[in-house]
Amino acid sequence: MTETENFNKIVQDKKFQTGKNFVQHGDFSVYDHSIYVCETCFKMSKKLHLKVDKESLAKGALLHDYFLYDWHKKDHPRFHSFRHAGFAAENAKRDFGLNSKEEKMIRAHMFPLGLKVPTSKEAILLCIADKYCATRETLKGKRKHLKNLIKFRKAPE
Repeated sequence: MTETENFNKIVQDKKFQTGKNFVQHGDFSVYDHSIYVCETCFKMSKKLHLKVDKESLAKGALLHDYFLYDWHKKDHPRFHSFRHAGFAAENAKRDFGLNSKEEKMIRAHMFPLGLKVPTSKEAILLCIADKYCATRETLKGKRKHLKNLIKFRKAPE
């Protein structure tokens, strides 16, 4: 299966699409964040001229946050930031099947918060892309809020 076939199979899956119902960062859903991270991984690998396992990169990147709950609600598992990579890996393995590289990518994507260290090019790309995308998603909402706050505080003309 090619990376495109992997991508299409996963994003069209009903369980994966439940991520549309869970907020990840700012206004981004888990679903949108996962696609953004996957696209960013591929852009980074191309920009850096890295030879990567494209199938594993697509699958690992799309499923890195496949934890299937709303971490903003009080009933979510405690210590989400430290534990969700393990939940995501178990869910992804159960629902999509993972090879060893893909499972390690997902388990290590929160480094250094998690104790798993990324050990492949694909895992390192995922770790960096996830932090880059999460930061942009979070700041996008903050910028909007700040602009509205500044607008509100302006003296009337």
